[in-house]
Amino acid sequence: MNECTVIGPLLGGALIGVGASLLLLFNGRVAGVSGIVGGLLFRKPGDTAWRAAFVAGLLVGGLALVAAHPVAFPSAGGGGSLGLVIVAGLLVGWGARLGNGCTSGHGVCGLSRLSVRSLVATLTFIATAAITVYVSRHLLGGAR
Repeated sequence: MNECTVIGPLLGGALIGVGASLLLLFNGRVAGVSGIVGGLLFRKPGDTAWRAAFVAGLLVGGLALVAAHPVAFPSAGGGGSLGLVIVAGLLVGWGARLGNGCTSGHGVCGLSRLSVRSLVATLTFIATAAITVYVSRHLLGGAR
């Protein structure tokens, strides 16, 4: 493994950990993206500004990375149909509601708090992703 393939993920993971820790420290909130976005859709008075800033930071950070390092997203701008992307996004949102959290809430914040529920949820996420990749690539003949 060369230096570039190690440094980027380490820095990214460290930034996610620092961001989640700062949100918990200064706002008393767990950095679960589905819950943060859900709070924007179903607003509570006085609870919108930090949620909007968090989501804006995610979007701006992603756009900045695409602008600065386009090869980080090899399929950006044309990997699939817009309809498929919308359906996939809705399914992810429904799954996050069904699982009482998303990968960031359970996988990053829940595991760091030694939550058994988050461990089960994270293992379920990983197993489901592995099965989905296997089915789509090997049984349905998708791209490799």
